[in-house]
Amino acid sequence: QVQLVESGGGLVQPGGSLRLSCTVSGNIFSINGMGWYRQSPGKQRELVADIAREGRTNYVESVKGRFTISRDNAKNMVYLQMNYLAPEDTAVYYCNADVTYIQGDQLHGMDFWGEGTLVTVSS
Repeated sequence: QVQLVESGGGLVQPGGSLRLSCTVSGNIFSINGMGWYRQSPGKQRELVADIAREGRTNYVESVKGRFTISRDNAKNMVYLQMNYLAPEDTAVYYCNADVTYIQGDQLHGMDFWGEGTLVTVSS
């Protein structure tokens, strides 16, 4: 089975920075796209940033210039560097990965999700 574990969330002041990490483990054959989503109470989950295996990235407009997504394919990890944080960035952040995994002698592909890590931006 494939599992994703996030870390790095916490309380930070406006203008501060945090770095989120996500580690993918299990019977992995390959990891395709990876991304970070976030969700605040009463709002839908939204894509923050994603990154393809070769490094192409996409960002939601509100974080462009402030957040940077990166990945380490050798370690099966993805990161989100968050700078110039604002109260509007407060949310639970979820890691996502499109994984091709081994089940028996077959390959299967699906999206997997982490349990989330809370980021709170407040004075």
